[in-house]
Amino acid sequence: MMPLLAMTAPAGFERLADSDIQLGKAVFRSRMLIGGVLPVGTSMLTFSSFEPGFGFVEQSPMTGMRRWQHERRIDDVRGGCRVSDTLNFEPGLVPGLTARLVELLFHHRHRRLRRMFGEMQ
Repeated sequence: MMPLLAMTAPAGFERLADSDIQLGKAVFRSRMLIGGVLPVGTSMLTFSSFEPGFGFVEQSPMTGMRRWQHERRIDDVRGGCRVSDTLNFEPGLVPGLTARLVELLFHHRHRRLRRMFGEMQ
């Protein structure tokens, strides 16, 4: 199922942990696509902290955002792990629509993670 809002990665890109992450410098440019086809902006994927297996803080310049910060934490829990995302952002235009698109994007990402790794019982 194609998400309402998708973000691209370079051909052959598999895992952040395998990338040459330099804090404060863009890892790559991602296109934001509505329905997987209609381009609506770009993001320069940039990290202010990155700890493989534990999480990151992403602060990427992004079309339509005055400010974007995404913190992901990965915590060990009995029988697996818990992934938590905390978002702080300030849309440039149409705040209500932008917030809804961000919500849909992360709902899709979490659904994919559950499909790939299973869900805690």
